[in-house]
Amino acid sequence: MSKRRTFAPALKARVVLEVLSGAKTAAQACREQGLKDSVLSQWKQLFLERAPQVFAGDGAQEQHEARVAELERMVGRLTMQLEIAKKASLLLSREPSGSGS
Repeated sequence: MSKRRTFAPALKARVVLEVLSGAKTAAQACREQGLKDSVLSQWKQLFLERAPQVFAGDGAQEQHEARVAELERMVGRLTMQLEIAKKASLLLSREPSGSGS
């Protein structure tokens, strides 16, 4: 049994772009890379389906940055609460220093 070949994503993108731009025909690209036309068709379909995601990244990046800022604020708030709890614990654990008894 022969092992299934794998192709680097950069190679797939280059081959698909050559075909889509008209620099090469699908038959030429398949011959040069030793591909079946169905494989190239799958690559093209996947490329075209995911192309809009390249430009949708701006909104996703803004959401990611907003989430990071929110988490940083939360960490700051929790750090302050922890410091207050430590100080309160120290104060409460001390014995009274009064002259009572």
